[in-house]
Amino acid sequence: MDYVNLGRSGLLVSPLCLGTMNFGPRTSEEDSFAIMDRAHELGLNFFDTANTYGGKKGEGVTESIIGRWFAQGGGRRERTVIATKLYGDMGDWPNERRLSALNIRRACDASLKRLRTDYIDVYQAHHVDRNTPFEEFWEAMEVLRQQGKILYVGSSNFAGWHLAKAQESAARRRFMGLVSEQSHYNLLTRAVEMEVLPACEDYGIGVIPWSPLAGGLLSGVLRKLDSGADTGRSVADHMVKQLEKHRDKIEQYEKLCDELGQHPADVALAWLLKQRAVTAPIIGPRTMEQLENSLRALEIDLDDAALARLDEIFPGHRTAPEDYAW
Repeated sequence: MDYVNLGRSGLLVSPLCLGTMNFGPRTSEEDSFAIMDRAHELGLNFFDTANTYGGKKGEGVTESIIGRWFAQGGGRRERTVIATKLYGDMGDWPNERRLSALNIRRACDASLKRLRTDYIDVYQAHHVDRNTPFEEFWEAMEVLRQQGKILYVGSSNFAGWHLAKAQESAARRRFMGLVSEQSHYNLLTRAVEMEVLPACEDYGIGVIPWSPLAGGLLSGVLRKLDSGADTGRSVADHMVKQLEKHRDKIEQYEKLCDELGQHPADVALAWLLKQRAVTAPIIGPRTMEQLENSLRALEIDLDDAALARLDEIFPGHRTAPEDYAW
């Protein structure tokens, strides 16, 4: 495994990040434990979660599963770079959500308890809070850092100007600021190329793409439909319209993957690893097989011709303002 720096930080992480959203709702605790153990065996050291994951409001089900896995010992916690997030509703009272200093303090302590650890490697804002000034956000994060409860700060779903505002605010406080940004990014969803990716590249923020397979649309869904195989969520009701909307592109994509002799899911991940500022796409396996299959992407080196063809099938964006102006 060739480890990479998370943004401009000295923190070394695997080039694929293990997403844990399925742990609890779709993957049993026993299977989740096995997947995490196997991830370590394969060299993956970067795990992502959130306090709202697990499907039960306020319970932090997924964090608790990870905490019980850590509690088994054997170096599990020490070998893991754990990233978790806060923002979403954890209760019905007004200060049990978002990014106020009060919620940051309470949410961090609750996540530490569920994760059964005394520090979080990367503590992330799951969304931008337009009602909380960055001065308040950074002051709260500085306190957590001084207390030894967090090491690095990340964001998720920030616009480019949010990233700039956050970093300039941190710089005025002589604080390191954000080291990572989780963005919705895949071959079908490329809007972040206009402003988010250039901002991340300029500020040294590592991009951690979520939904790299577009909810399953880039995982060979048409192949699966033709073969009658289990397609999982890729043909769930809420995805059928998306499948029909992009069917022509997906047909071309799967044909290109056949020409390359590679599985569509692997090509989608390999493409992301070629993009500017990207540190580690988030893979969210439900099963051991899905985890192990994801590692094949690290062996694929897409050449210029393949990258150009992918851009023809899924047109991207130029950096703003050139994307929409001269």
